[in-house]
Amino acid sequence: MAATLCEWAEEGLDIILDESSLPVRADVRAACALLGLDPLFVANEGIALLVVPQEATHRALELLRGHTDGVFAAKIGEVLHGNGRLLADTDCGARRQIVLPTGEILPRIC
Repeated sequence: MAATLCEWAEEGLDIILDESSLPVRADVRAACALLGLDPLFVANEGIALLVVPQEATHRALELLRGHTDGVFAAKIGEVLHGNGRLLADTDCGARRQIVLPTGEILPRIC
């Protein structure tokens, strides 16, 4: 997810995530914390990322949540004028920059 969002952030635009809004199951969040992993950088099978105009957000979520595969649909952030960065507002009130992943990626577990 982080790689996709980093690629979407382009010059003139920043993507600001609200980490507390990410629909990550509690057990997955706990396992990531235990292993020192960021849920944004592990395989996220079966998710979709959408960008919709702000005025369409409520209706888009309503439609997505009305489908069995979209019950966990959530608004996770916003796009603002900026410098081409992916930023995340953390649970502790800080804002961190997320950069395009480099090096070895985690193997897919299927």
